[in-house]
Amino acid sequence: MQRTKIVDINKTMPKFQEEKTLIIIKPDALQRNLLGEIIGRFEKKGLKIAGLKMIQLEDILLDEHYVHHKDKPFFKSLKNFMKSSPVAVMALSGLNAVSAVRIIVGPTKGYEADAGSIRGDFSISGQANIVHASDSPKAAEAEIKRFFKTEELFDYKKVDFEFVYGEEEREN
Repeated sequence: MQRTKIVDINKTMPKFQEEKTLIIIKPDALQRNLLGEIIGRFEKKGLKIAGLKMIQLEDILLDEHYVHHKDKPFFKSLKNFMKSSPVAVMALSGLNAVSAVRIIVGPTKGYEADAGSIRGDFSISGQANIVHASDSPKAAEAEIKRFFKTEELFDYKKVDFEFVYGEEEREN
């Protein structure tokens, strides 16, 4: 007699976590009139905008945000580029938002990014690469706190939630 193996679906299904992530739409995107196109890509994916504003970056904020680049030869030009025009900062929310956004934006260097990604479609540069995106949930949490006050972030239910995520994903 053959035995039937019972599988606990809760142990085999991937865990879907609600995450927030930070996007900076950089000066090159703003100057090239790509703001709407970029925001639209995230919305079409099903990500929720939790916060959105335009700001002019200053040295103190850039020193903190790019501390990992401070000893690199391109640091000064990176700061100058980021101050050359206002930027739009956006907090996005969704299940596994960090990894989903990283796929949408593509690799850091535009010339290495696949067509269809934001950088693949709009950048051929390493520095003028259109957007910054958090690289991990931990980094996203710190970056969102750096750029947004608590009262600037919104938690709300989107009417399309049931149509963006499958039943198993919504229940996790």
